[in-house]
Amino acid sequence: MNIVLLGAPGAGKGTQAQKLVADYGIAHISTGDLLRAAVKAATPLGLKAKKYMDAGELVPDQLVIDLVKERLGADDAQKGFILDGFPRNTVQAVTLDSELSDMGRELDCALLVDVAAEVIVNRLSSRRTCRDCGYTGTAADATCPKCGGEMYQRDDDKAETIQNRLDVYEKSTSPLIEYYRGQGILKSVDGDRPVDEVYTDVKEALNL
Repeated sequence: MNIVLLGAPGAGKGTQAQKLVADYGIAHISTGDLLRAAVKAATPLGLKAKKYMDAGELVPDQLVIDLVKERLGADDAQKGFILDGFPRNTVQAVTLDSELSDMGRELDCALLVDVAAEVIVNRLSSRRTCRDCGYTGTAADATCPKCGGEMYQRDDDKAETIQNRLDVYEKSTSPLIEYYRGQGILKSVDGDRPVDEVYTDVKEALNL
C-alpha cells in the first residue's frame, strides 16, 4: 500500500500515519524528519540541504525528491509507504509519479484528512509544550503532567502564525487535491472527530 497523506498543518495526519505504521508495518516517510536526519548524519544530500536551511531558504524540489527516492529504496519501504509532507505542490507530484514509475511502483491512494481551517486554528492555538521534556498538552495543563515542568505556547502555535501556515498550504498544497482527484485515487476522511473514529474511516478508505 503506497499512500500520499494530504491535509492542512494540524489536521492530524501524523497521528493517523503512526497508527497505520503500528498496525501494518508500512514505512512512514516525513520529509521534515528526512531532512533533519540527513543534516544530522552529514550525508552528501544532507550537507547540500543544510546550506539552504541555514540561509532560511526552501530546500529545492529536486533535492527533496532525491532524499525521498533514497528513503524509498530502504528495506522497510518495500512493502509500502506513507508519504507525509510530500509532495507539497503539483510539480513535485508529477516528478514523484515519474520517479515511482522508474522504480516500477505507483501510488495506490492520496488520502485527505479534511478539517476546517477555524477548527485547526482553535486546535493548534490551545496546544502547549513542556519546556523540559517536550510533552505536548493543552492550555488546561498548568504544569506538565509527565515531568511537572513549565508549559508554554510555541511561536508556531500562535493564532496568527497558524493562519499564515494555512494560507501557504491553501495556495501551494491544496491544488494537489484536484491533481489526485483527476487521477481517480483521492479518498477523503473527516478529521474533525475523535482519533479512533477517524482511524476507522481511514482503514475503510484504504480497504484495510
